[in-house]
Amino acid sequence: MRASFRLGRVAGVPVGVNWSVLVIFVLIAWALSASLFPRSYPGHSAAAYLVAGLSASIVFFFGLLAHEVAHAVIAKRNGIEVEGITLWLFGGVSELKGEAKDPGAELRIAGVGPLVSLVLGLFFAAIAGVLALAGAHGLVLGALSWLAGINVLLAIFNVLPAAPLDGGRLLRAAVWKATGDRTKAAVVAARAGWGLGILLIGLGIWRFVAGAGVGGLWLALIGWFLIGAAGAEERQARMGTALRGVRVADVMTPQPQTASKDMTVADFVDHHLFTYRHSALPLTEDGGRPIGLVTLDRVRGIPADRRVSTTLGEVSCQAGDLVLASPDEQLTDLLPRLNECADGRALVVTDQRLVGIVSPSDISRAAQRGSLRDQMATHR
Repeated sequence: MRASFRLGRVAGVPVGVNWSVLVIFVLIAWALSASLFPRSYPGHSAAAYLVAGLSASIVFFFGLLAHEVAHAVIAKRNGIEVEGITLWLFGGVSELKGEAKDPGAELRIAGVGPLVSLVLGLFFAAIAGVLALAGAHGLVLGALSWLAGINVLLAIFNVLPAAPLDGGRLLRAAVWKATGDRTKAAVVAARAGWGLGILLIGLGIWRFVAGAGVGGLWLALIGWFLIGAAGAEERQARMGTALRGVRVADVMTPQPQTASKDMTVADFVDHHLFTYRHSALPLTEDGGRPIGLVTLDRVRGIPADRRVSTTLGEVSCQAGDLVLASPDEQLTDLLPRLNECADGRALVVTDQRLVGIVSPSDISRAAQRGSLRDQMATHR
């Protein structure tokens, strides 16, 4: 999940927000200010309800950020680099560069997020309790009570034993510890995610038919997301097993053809397109330093009448978004870093000079060979 804009750094980790956060933010603020608060605490002005709803929504998203920052901090303490944190429609994502080294690290990284949410919920509940004992009432007490409840609910939901939730990571750690098999543990957690997703879809449809409206559809949407994410995690786990022990140098295409960022799209299409056998073209300068990556899809998106005036540098994936790898790096460590801008490709560098490129087809072939190798080893 890519960030639409960056907020800065927290605990040394870049924090970004995807545009989809605006959707859930508006929905929560609207539900609080237009429905929950007026119904529960009548007698206030529309402006007061709006301020209370917006304030509670903002604090809630800071709580989500604290949840993800906790994951990132513990991951870094356990030797895993964190590329960034992105808040989006379904909460937050910590982009980790690698996997936990043992079940204990997996347990610590996964468990700290729900723990932070639970602590926040209890904190808000304690403040609300003190204010209630002091005789306070109204919107402030209502906002604190809602924040207490939503954070506790978030903690409970996240510990459900199903991938990709934190509870799925806890389940994976437990199965990994019991069996010693990381892949089996990941598959078990992913299958549990499938089951929970189907359950939520069924419950959401039932609630919608029963008159719950948007709430039912939201449950079904969450269930659909869980099924998709759990399936992706199972595929990634099986691919990780097939690629275990494979280095980047073993699968890369060495010394790929390159181009200058100043070449026009027209020049590339007219003189180089049909002689170039790959679908991605690295851009380099200063004797081989990679500064961009152009794919055929990006070139195809430029109208014919603009190709003469458009350079490859203008349509390329920029240097800051490139995925760079070293030849001796394990391919399984590279996979989590592949991003959308580079379309699943990585540029292999030595001393900041391009020496190769890894494409999705390279990874697919390596996975097929690895699966065949594992099958042969099993039948010996």
